[in-house]
Amino acid sequence: MSRKASVPANSVALTRRVPRKRRFAVIMAGGVGSRFWPWSRRKSPKQMLALTASRPMIVETALRVRGMLPDENIIVVTSRDLGPAVSKALPWLPARSLLCEPLGRNTAPCIGWAANEILSREPGGVMAVLAADHLIEPKEQFRRALREAFSLAEASEFLITFGIRPRGPETGYGYIEAGKKLYPESPLRLVKKFHEKPSLVKAKRYVKSSKYYWNSGMFVWKAAVIADELRRYLPEMARGLAGLEQSRRRGRIAAAALDGVYPGLESVSIDYGVLERSDRVAVIPATFEWSDIGSWDAVAALWEGDKLDNLSRDPLLVLDAGRNVVASRGKPVALLGVEDLVVVDSGDALLVCKRDRCQDVKKIVELLEKLEGSGSALRKLL
Repeated sequence: MSRKASVPANSVALTRRVPRKRRFAVIMAGGVGSRFWPWSRRKSPKQMLALTASRPMIVETALRVRGMLPDENIIVVTSRDLGPAVSKALPWLPARSLLCEPLGRNTAPCIGWAANEILSREPGGVMAVLAADHLIEPKEQFRRALREAFSLAEASEFLITFGIRPRGPETGYGYIEAGKKLYPESPLRLVKKFHEKPSLVKAKRYVKSSKYYWNSGMFVWKAAVIADELRRYLPEMARGLAGLEQSRRRGRIAAAALDGVYPGLESVSIDYGVLERSDRVAVIPATFEWSDIGSWDAVAALWEGDKLDNLSRDPLLVLDAGRNVVASRGKPVALLGVEDLVVVDSGDALLVCKRDRCQDVKKIVELLEKLEGSGSALRKLL
């Protein structure tokens, strides 16, 4: 395959219709969501929690795309431990469409495996890659944007990513710097550069410019194109994933083959391993609202607050207290003379921290992991 991204000559190429059976959605659901401890645990991580609606986030994600393409074209990549829970949450998902990793190796192997799975079914397949734990609204606006991205990916060799126009100088997101516009009739732009999470000074500069977008971590591309780029930039990983195909029987890859290959795959993100190095990457500005809901403070912004900005979905008794976040799963909580706290009760554990330390909750999980082999009773809280 050519290394240079091909550009359609006219608008007809951009809008040609491709059979729905060639379109796939890959939902990445293997994360642990450590910033949402103590609710998020190994057996019930963030994507399995009902943080933004009455249903788990993975269910909301799947329903967002269900109906746009056949059920069997929705593929979920998760951990082997979470496989049964995902099957229960998505009972209509065919067994073949659940890819269970024996251990997490970041997003590049996950996406590479899914691309190979799609190519085994449909050589001309185009895949949308979505995270299981993002908040996206409204649904119809997202679906329109996804259809447009599918059409663009089908008509070109580009790796398309959704860019989110910054709502403020966010230092917790990576940024995409957009370059030249690729088509007169489309907002698609070539990616000039990816930028890591910036300082506040840089983030403010990015917001003032029309060239910068938040990196949403959502992509659309031909399965063959991403497979080609993996071979180009991560050849050892690509060879390992290709080796798995030799064990395919009746549409499934043997668990023994996964156990033999997966631990040896490099643990690397698709962004760092491929996208930051490829000359095929393009960005399309999102027309929908998006958040990765990365902390208790972020999810609480969706909840109703009282006059003193105490945010909770649970019963509160408040006296001289303000700007607190409470998640107690229905248990009444009394706040007296405290400000800017996060209080999260899971029944067997209680988290109390300052709101500006929400991103550091993952450090508690790291501390628990160090205690895991020590015999400490706290290890059960992972």
